[in-house]
Amino acid sequence: MKRAELAKSKGKKIDRQMSQSATPSRFGQGASAVVDRREQRTRDQALGLVAFAIKLEGDLVKQLHSLAQERGIPLNELTADLLRKGLKAK
Repeated sequence: MKRAELAKSKGKKIDRQMSQSATPSRFGQGASAVVDRREQRTRDQALGLVAFAIKLEGDLVKQLHSLAQERGIPLNELTADLLRKGLKAK
């Protein structure tokens, strides 16, 4: 790369860093730190969680979302609970 191109890319990098940290967190918005995907994957593995993708009908997904909202629990927790109950019934 030429010297001018290096200076330009360095300037862009500095601009990105400044734009990300330009606004201070207000009213507790910065209280919950965003975890990147790699850290989240590590945390999930430590808890013994495994990604499990399935395809469901849209109506069923809407029912799951409304039930999770009604109970005030995350969708993953609701789905795990329903699967456990279903497997015990057999």
